[in-house]
Amino acid sequence: MQNIVRNFFVSFIFVLFASSCIFAVDMPVIIGLQGPLTGPWKYEGQTAQKTCEIAAQLINENGGILGGRVIEVHVADDMGQPEEGSFAATRLVSLKNIVGVVSTYGSSVCESASEIYEKRRIVNIGYGVTALGLTQRGFNYFFRICGVDSAQGIFFAQYVPRVFGSKRIAIIHDNTVFALGVAEETKKALQTLINTGKVEIVYYDAITPGDEDFMVPLTKVKETEPDVLYFTGYYAEAAIIAAQARDLGIDCPFVGGNAAINDEFVRIAGLDIAKGCFMTQEPMPAELPYDKSRQFLDAYKAKYGEVPSSPWPVYAADALNMIAYAVDKVGTNDSAAIAEYLRNEVNGVPGVTGSIGFTENGDREGVPYLMYVVNDQGGFDVYTP
Repeated sequence: MQNIVRNFFVSFIFVLFASSCIFAVDMPVIIGLQGPLTGPWKYEGQTAQKTCEIAAQLINENGGILGGRVIEVHVADDMGQPEEGSFAATRLVSLKNIVGVVSTYGSSVCESASEIYEKRRIVNIGYGVTALGLTQRGFNYFFRICGVDSAQGIFFAQYVPRVFGSKRIAIIHDNTVFALGVAEETKKALQTLINTGKVEIVYYDAITPGDEDFMVPLTKVKETEPDVLYFTGYYAEAAIIAAQARDLGIDCPFVGGNAAINDEFVRIAGLDIAKGCFMTQEPMPAELPYDKSRQFLDAYKAKYGEVPSSPWPVYAADALNMIAYAVDKVGTNDSAAIAEYLRNEVNGVPGVTGSIGFTENGDREGVPYLMYVVNDQGGFDVYTP
């Protein structure tokens, strides 16, 4: 009788185990996406949703991960606001079986959200967050797939005075974590040229995000007679500043940072204003020469009829790719193991945006920068003087 009971119990446990394994294989792998689906940066968030869905589609069509499990993307809108960023992160970490989060666009939004993910020990990879301090907090679960403010500042300092012949430089930011960071890093990178008298920063001040009248600060800019005007903030304000600067007769080159110019900039400013404007930028999707780039952009264009006009949503796709890659390699949804693998084992992994690896503090290694110009059709060309 004891043997019968024992055998029944063992068989029952085996059936439960087998059933749970089948259920586990059938369950989707949940990856979150946090971004601004509404608000002033909605283009970036909505396009990131599309790119992440394409990235998941391609992985699923190739057999999924963990022996055939498909990836499912769950999205939370943070409206591009720090407080909403915390709420969005809280919603995502409450999801059962979530293995990581692609998060987010906007350094100030990421700053608050990443604290939630860190407390809940959820791997999160920022796709449009370049503020230098984000990876200097000693977090275990935060990574970024894009570049950093200091790299962009160095690129501006090395390129603009040399190629544009600019000696009198006006810099406008908007006091957000991102824009102020780019402005400060640019000023720091220009310091050697300033010390030798080759360059002068003739204007350096902030505007208020959301304003629509910048005539007062631009009048002050005009009085300084700059050779170049560099705006390090976001595209909604950039378009208005570019238009109002032209209305005031500021005819020097307008250069935007890497959040200032995209299709929405051209639409808001109008083609007559936008054409000839420049931007310091990571390589745009059209310039990506890699096999995974072509596969991804072909799939994206087949579904949406065009490719993204901003690099940030494509970085979001690679953030999802890296979460999926790490989960598949470690064979578990354990966040500590996933983070450890990303930090120590991901090196030279092919991605949509090129070879991917992370430093000890979670920064992406080796992100290049280019100078772009808006062409006569409103598209974006690599600038060749």
